[in-house]
Amino acid sequence: YDSEGGDLTSAGRLEGKLREKTLTLDTLNPQVKAVEYAVRGPIVIKAGEIERYLEEGGTKPFSEVIKANIGDAHAMGQQPITFLRQVVALCTFPELMDSPSFPEDAKWRARRILQGCGGHSLGSYSASPGVECIRKDIAAYIEQRDEGVPSDWENIYLTTGASDGIMTILRLLVSGKDSSRTGVMIPIPQYPLYSAAISEMDAVQVNYYLDEDNCWALDINELYRAYQAAKLHCQPRVICIINPGNPTGQVQSKKCIEEVLHFAYEENLFVMSDEVYQDNVYTPDCQFHSFKKVLYEMGPEYFNSVELASFHSTSKGYTGECGFRGGYMEVINMDPEVKAQMVKLLSVRLCPPLAGQAAMDVIVNPPQPDEHSYKQFRQEKSSVLGALADKAKLTEQILNAVPGIKCNPVQGAMYAFPRIFIPPKAVEEAKALGMQPDMFYCLRLLEETGICVVPGSGFGQKDGTYHFRMTILPSIEKLKVLLGKVRDFHIRFLKEYSALE
Repeated sequence: YDSEGGDLTSAGRLEGKLREKTLTLDTLNPQVKAVEYAVRGPIVIKAGEIERYLEEGGTKPFSEVIKANIGDAHAMGQQPITFLRQVVALCTFPELMDSPSFPEDAKWRARRILQGCGGHSLGSYSASPGVECIRKDIAAYIEQRDEGVPSDWENIYLTTGASDGIMTILRLLVSGKDSSRTGVMIPIPQYPLYSAAISEMDAVQVNYYLDEDNCWALDINELYRAYQAAKLHCQPRVICIINPGNPTGQVQSKKCIEEVLHFAYEENLFVMSDEVYQDNVYTPDCQFHSFKKVLYEMGPEYFNSVELASFHSTSKGYTGECGFRGGYMEVINMDPEVKAQMVKLLSVRLCPPLAGQAAMDVIVNPPQPDEHSYKQFRQEKSSVLGALADKAKLTEQILNAVPGIKCNPVQGAMYAFPRIFIPPKAVEEAKALGMQPDMFYCLRLLEETGICVVPGSGFGQKDGTYHFRMTILPSIEKLKVLLGKVRDFHIRFLKEYSALE
């Protein structure tokens, strides 16, 4: 103790002084701070607070929060595909192989998957690119889908959802400094995974705008404009395409895909094709064309040279199995030395979840017409896709009947991205509050109706235009309620800001 009775031991000195945190907002990686992800952003946090308030007995002008912010099919009430769950259950708990409740075609698939796993257990690690027999099934599926275009199973890599594959490829591509820094061309509007990844990797985002007046088509002249402008301050190395589109729901034509691939060939760009909604096409005169198939049909000069990574997932389609985090990428024409570096990068994360790999296998290897489970599987699949097609049409029709809302046809995927007219007075009020006008609109919609949608500013949009993204996943009854509430709110909003003539 000192002369005044103070404790001089180290414990005593620490007692009077709060230890500073090593990790603060000032010392945090600045790239992490730059990341934004609107789909789970502030509006969703607010929705969660309102939900808890209602659960605790609070009162609002509505009884429940309807979350239309994210493409989470099962959370919205979609039922699992029986056959997929049977195979994964058998893989997870092989004792069920003795149960007569499970069909032989599911047991056969489960046995085959388990034979490819270490110790015949889903609890083992797999090889970093995935279980070999699953990679072979995926290659066979791609060949069948693309009507005979060859697919090499060694170009298939299982991933933890498509997002993991997209991040892996971007990590390989981002390099350089200042004007030689990698530029990543992305569609606007885009799925915020891309802008978030670009921020985290400190790459340069190069926006190309989809043509809203032409059903969100991709305009080749806009690609050249964006590319030439970007070359002044970065080195564009990669172009990302989402087809069918998220959040815009368009299905790209074959001609459009040919133009994109020719552009990538001419400008020496790596192509990333996000095709997770390939099973979600609703408009009869639209058809999904894989970038790989179109590339093949353009001839060997293109097919043997353009570097292409295509992505698919268990999370969308007709299965909606988001929680399994299953997916794959097919990577063609990659430099062999770079491929070795990619495999090294993949090995650092060991392997994707084995249950997700098993789920992916069922999607690419479903029951065949001569198998016991085929009839039920076909009925469940067509029921899900048929309901989504009906809801896509209903959403477009109801929104387009509202003054001040314009919605393009939802040709595919799981979302509508309507354009909303926000009166000048409301724009001024939003700016005075320091928020984007469509964020202001969506917050008001949430607080007054309990409907949670995502503002268009989270996906990117042309200056002076405003949108929101909503899923078409709720049941048809709940979707009608949701759309009716949106209609009534929008008319009230226009009246409040005296813009309804």
